[in-house]
Amino acid sequence: MMEETHVLKLMWGALGIYWLWNAPRSGSSVTREAGWWRVVRLSILAFTFVLLLSPWLRIGVLGGRFVPDTNVGRVVGVALTASGIGLCVWARVHLGRYWSDKVVLKVGHRLIRSGPYRFLRHPIYSGVLLGIFGTALTVGEWRGILALALMSANYFVKARREERVLAGQFGEEFVEYTRRAGFLVPRW
Repeated sequence: MMEETHVLKLMWGALGIYWLWNAPRSGSSVTREAGWWRVVRLSILAFTFVLLLSPWLRIGVLGGRFVPDTNVGRVVGVALTASGIGLCVWARVHLGRYWSDKVVLKVGHRLIRSGPYRFLRHPIYSGVLLGIFGTALTVGEWRGILALALMSANYFVKARREERVLAGQFGEEFVEYTRRAGFLVPRW
């Protein structure tokens, strides 16, 4: 499991570097998000990855296993993590200058419906959650399930806030989009 843990840390680290590298390339915002809300969200994000990737939290029930420790389970977990990270990057590319880590509208904002946005309204969140699930599966301990639950709640609230902003900006166009694209899971 030690090798898989290093691979997971490298994958999540690479995604973080990619995110930070591309953040300055997003456009200027025309709306604002409360600073306290961003601090709460980023704190949950940081705690999630401490839970997932820090071995010193293998204490009590957090260190107990929810799946057996097998090579197959670890390989599947790493593959799911890679798939989730890939979905995040694909979605980020399609958002381009309209991306933000805050719930805001950008100058000239338009509704993106290409790439993964054809199927999902929040593919970055779906990708992160898939990646966290894969990491939790690889680690195999209850701390991973707690991390997944925390991030799921965080993204559910954030996505709902984004949807209110987008519905206010795009009206019926956004309503029609919600009929075709799933919230966090594709609509078939």
